[in-house]
Amino acid sequence: MTHNPISTPISLSHLFRLRRDERWMMLAVALLLVALNALTIIHYYGVFTPITDHYWNLFVGKFHISGFDPISYYVVSNWDARYNVYRHPLLAFMMWVPYLLNQALMWMTGINCALFIMTAIQVVAAWYAFLFLYRLLVEVMGLARTDARLLSFFLYSFAFVMVTAMVPDHFVLSLCVLLFVLYYSGLLITRRLQMSLPAAIVLFVVTAGISLNNGLKVFLSGLVVNGRRFFRPKFLLLAVVVPALVIWVGARYEYRYLVAPGENARHAAIAKKRAEQKREAQLKAQQPSPAQPAPAAAKPNPKRQPKKGKPFMQGEFMRWSDKTSPRVASVVENLFGESIQLHPDYLLQDQSRFRPMIVEYRWAVNYVVEAIIVVLFLAGIWMGRRNRLLWLCLSWFGLDMLLHVGIGFALNEIYIMTAHWIFVIPVAMAALLARPTRWRPLCRGVIVALTLWLYAYNGYHIVKYMLC
Repeated sequence: MTHNPISTPISLSHLFRLRRDERWMMLAVALLLVALNALTIIHYYGVFTPITDHYWNLFVGKFHISGFDPISYYVVSNWDARYNVYRHPLLAFMMWVPYLLNQALMWMTGINCALFIMTAIQVVAAWYAFLFLYRLLVEVMGLARTDARLLSFFLYSFAFVMVTAMVPDHFVLSLCVLLFVLYYSGLLITRRLQMSLPAAIVLFVVTAGISLNNGLKVFLSGLVVNGRRFFRPKFLLLAVVVPALVIWVGARYEYRYLVAPGENARHAAIAKKRAEQKREAQLKAQQPSPAQPAPAAAKPNPKRQPKKGKPFMQGEFMRWSDKTSPRVASVVENLFGESIQLHPDYLLQDQSRFRPMIVEYRWAVNYVVEAIIVVLFLAGIWMGRRNRLLWLCLSWFGLDMLLHVGIGFALNEIYIMTAHWIFVIPVAMAALLARPTRWRPLCRGVIVALTLWLYAYNGYHIVKYMLC
């Protein structure tokens, strides 16, 4: 679709301010997000609100929603750089103000309010992510508002978009900032503007500060928006090289001065405890004891499905790679499976605990739904093959697929990473609805049916897990 260039600057307040025609839609989104997060509050209120001295063991030991981490609950309760600083270099600092707020609320209420503070952050981030996607579909992809609403609600019917919005991991923040970067880049493309040096730096620092690999997507945005100007020495040096070095060196220093001392102390305490247990066991073994009947032969443990494949090589980062896990099954059951439709078996179980890497659906209808979504996705890519924004979105998708499916980072639970890439599906499908073709009514009807099915199916299983 052809857009008329509008060479006017982009107002930051205009991007975040709610418009009159969006109010009822965004009220519905807010109600959906509040309902999802209410399930988390109901499930964990009695466990996570008491004030204690052992927050880490409490949150990590008791929080079980798929493979998501409750580290943000801990950081907001007892601030410490407990995230992996090489993957989330600035996330702990972003939680400093929420931590101070929680300290004040603890003093006033007598309970730990981390659960409520993180809920507020999750709702706001997911709410703005929806808004950015909707505006992107209208202002950049050229959709009618009705179709843009449909595709936006379609995205939020996906299983791990719903779950991501109700857990205290970093992924909902990533979803928000990535959709903002995509929306902002799309506006620059349609208005034939360049991504400025300050904008590129700020977007990279915020995005990479939350999750380092997503900072690469800001570089891809700068490349697509600015074209050959991206490679000008000044922009390349100040918008790419310097920020990347600052983030990386900062992460190294953060680990050395904030993480390593506490980590070494914890390792020393664990080693001391194990030594004491070993010494007690040796003393107990030396004491005479009455004759005991011979123990029965231990039953052989059933062979378990491997949780993770073998790495390509050892190293600081490559040890997390995976060269042996099945790719096709992972794509079918996890990438386009669990990410969009929950598996009833091992429902929202943690792959590192009980859930096998590959779980199959009970019913053929789930595979039919998955196949329809993939076909619509591929058809949308073909129809939008000349759209620069879609190519930008696909470059992000390709980066994630290289990391997760190709190299195998987190392949064993790739559905956890859904928020980093899943929005490419409605963006591609937008190309099917943007043009008045004879197939548009059929595509619209199929997407409506899929949306209703996914809300009913995923909603039922989420409520079942959280309340039963």
